[in-house]
Amino acid sequence: MPEAKQSDSTQTTQTNGSVDNVRSPLVTDMGTTTIAENVVAKLTGIAAREVPGVFGMGNAARRAFDTLTDRIPGSQTNVSGGVSVEKGEKQTAIDLTIVVEYGTSIVDVAEAIRRNVVRAVEQGTGLQVVEVNIDVTDVHLPEEDDTEDKPAKDSPELN
Repeated sequence: MPEAKQSDSTQTTQTNGSVDNVRSPLVTDMGTTTIAENVVAKLTGIAAREVPGVFGMGNAARRAFDTLTDRIPGSQTNVSGGVSVEKGEKQTAIDLTIVVEYGTSIVDVAEAIRRNVVRAVEQGTGLQVVEVNIDVTDVHLPEEDDTEDKPAKDSPELN
């Protein structure tokens, strides 16, 4: 049976696939610290976007909405789009929806995202990340950038 990762701040022992004991820096004799799901989602979104090969996050509707809100003066960028978090008192599970750049290895990008997300969330919150599931929904082609900026050849010009 594989052993769970151990760190100085979090130790896990497993028996028959279930977690028996999880220590956390968030639960101490002096009190308990709680982390909101949106905090985990923001840290995850930032960490995932840092990985080369990630074009965007979220499904097509989410990306379209983010594009519109980015054009509104004074609006904040939504870094948690495409991120879903299930959080307990000491552990969290994360689901990501991404679009990758054409020509990148999806396997390599996914591994890099997992490493970066686990590091960012565990160091930033003290929560143990038990899983990072990645759903790749599209591949961004370089030609798509050219067609978005130029009007179609058949479209009439307005005077």
